[in-house]
Order: sequence, then structure tokens, then C-alpha cells
Amino acid sequence: MSDALANDSLAPYDAVLLLSFGGPEGPDDVLPFLRNVTAGRGIPDERLAAVAEHYAAFGGRSPINDQNRELLAALRAELDRRALALPLLWGNRNWAPYVTDSLREAHLAGHRRVLVVTTSAYSSYSSCRQYREDLAAALATLAAENRDLAVDKVRPYCNHPGFVQPNAEAALAALESLPAGSHLVFVTHSVPDAMDEASGPGGDLSPAYSQQHRDVAAVVADAVGHAVGHAVPWELVYCSRSGPPSQPWLEPDVGDHLRALQRAGVPGAAVCPIGFVSDHLEVVYDLDTEAYEVAERLGLPFARAATVGVDPAFVTALVDLMVERAGQARDEQPARPALGSRGPAPAICPTGCCANLRAERPAACGQDWTAPRVRDGVR
Repeated sequence: MSDALANDSLAPYDAVLLLSFGGPEGPDDVLPFLRNVTAGRGIPDERLAAVAEHYAAFGGRSPINDQNRELLAALRAELDRRALALPLLWGNRNWAPYVTDSLREAHLAGHRRVLVVTTSAYSSYSSCRQYREDLAAALATLAAENRDLAVDKVRPYCNHPGFVQPNAEAALAALESLPAGSHLVFVTHSVPDAMDEASGPGGDLSPAYSQQHRDVAAVVADAVGHAVGHAVPWELVYCSRSGPPSQPWLEPDVGDHLRALQRAGVPGAAVCPIGFVSDHLEVVYDLDTEAYEVAERLGLPFARAATVGVDPAFVTALVDLMVERAGQARDEQPARPALGSRGPAPAICPTGCCANLRAERPAACGQDWTAPRVRDGVR
């Protein structure tokens, strides 16, 4: 690719925003952060304090922020390698730097059309639409300040080769460290059954959340099986359930599944967190701490596969997704690679996709999105 082409390959965008979940930077941040995460749900501080203990085990600091800083540095290097000089910003949903502040910073710097990359690969309310709602709320706030800004986002990328292939390599490495006959255990964040059922655009492509994970797991398991010369048994399981016992959530829980494997005489478990982009709290606590302790008590050999983190193939894929989305914005038809049976997800979400079951809220980057009107004044 020539430098001239590369310099234009993200047009019409003039900035890129990495949008993530956020996490506390120190002990004093933990409860305020958890209040942000659970806002509007009426969860008392007593229940939040129990969750806060998870952070206490890591000094009251989430690893996600430093991981995002590493990803920003890797993305900056890849953008620079391609002679793409666009500013790269960072914003969070639940902690500083907040997305509204980051987009305001973009506007103050003269940027007017921002491309958003989220650190969530799959489709559901909590992993896609809620980010779009926060973008909509941020744009409304900025519009009230006479700040005209437009955003688009890259598509959900769970089945992009640059996400799937590093997961397959990590799963193979974990499996090869265990006794012969060990199983693959693919793990993602549990969500309420109702949220899963509402995920995706409806029809044959829903429920998107669980189906996407199962599709990716099948591709990874097939790649691992090809590498070792035989099919490897696998299952998709869940972690981090947080709802009341009366509310159905996706199962089985990873700890319960490890117990079932031990009872069945399986010689080991390669636990593969395909639902997560980096080693944030749900990985280092729910898997590396709780699930590991379950396996240790059972005497079940356990290996946890790496997340994609800043794997070069993943970083390259994120920039490829930016270029792909820019081509679509220019009314071109760029290649949209995807592995598995589901095909690439849309970049512009259909009306009602991943519906919010608690309340109707505007969500940016969708077919039903109308940007807030800006009054005469600062543009």
C-alpha cells in the first residue's frame, strides 16, 4: 500500500476513539466506580461492597486501564506504520477518562467525525448497545453545548480472523501444557437469559450473544483439533454472574463445569477466555483465582489460555476494521473477513438490535439513530 493511499484510508474520519468499560485506579475509586456501573438498578452499597472485595485482592485497582494504555500504544504504532496520522483518543463508559470528556476534547481539537473502536467483541446489550447508548448521551450533552460531532463505530469483530486466530493459538498452547485427553473450556461473561434472547437483530441471527460465542468456539476448537491431529472435546461456559438467584442467567458456570469434568474423569481443562479482549478483573479474579482454586481443590490439571491483549494480529485487525469502516463511509464495498458460519456483523446496527430491556434510550450508530440538532453557535 502506498503512503498516499494509506494517508487517505481512514477518510472521512479525523480522529479515532478507543471506547472501553473503565475501572478504578485505586481503592478510593472502587465504590464510586461500582455505583457508576450499576446506576439505575437500585443496588445498595452493601451488595457493592462484596464486589469491591474482588478489587481489594488487587490493591483496589483494575488491570483494565493499564491494558487499555498498552493497546493504545500498540494501535498508535500500527497507525504510524501505515502512515495514518489521525489522533487516537481513549474514553470509558464508567470511569475517567469518560467518553463525554474525550469527545469534547476531540471537538475542542477541531475534530468533527470520530471513528469508535470498542474493547468488546460480541453483540448484546451490555457488550454493544450500552456503549452506543453512552455515545448517544455524550453527543446529546455536546449538542447542548453547541458542539457538532458525529461518530461511527467498527462492527462487532468476534469472528474476525485477527481475533479468532490468536485465540486459537492461545488455546493450543494451554492444551499442550496439559495431560493428553484434556478438554477445551471456552469462557465468557454470563448475562441474563432475557438479555441473550434479545441480543442481535432478531430472526435466525438471534440470540446473537450465545450463538456468536458458540460459533467462535467451534472455529477455535476445529483449529486446535487440526493442529493436534484429532478432535478435542469442548464446551462453552460462563463466569461473573451477578443477578439474583431467581433470575435465569446463561449457564453452566465455569466452576460447576470443572467439577463435572473431574467427576467424568477428564484429565485436565484448558480454560480459554474467548469472551474477553484482555486480562481484566473477570479473567484475573473469576478465572485465575476462583476457577483455578476450584480446579486445585479437585486435583484437576488447569491451564488458562491468554487473551488477545496486544497480540500483533489483533492490533492489525483493529486497524483493518477501521479502514473497512472508513471504506463503507465512502460508499465503497471493502472486504469484510469473518470466520465461522455467521458472516460479518453490520457496522450500523438494525433498529431494535440488542434491545434495552430496562428502558428505551437513544443509541448511536444504529439505523434508528438521529443525531441531536446543534443550535446556531460553536460548530
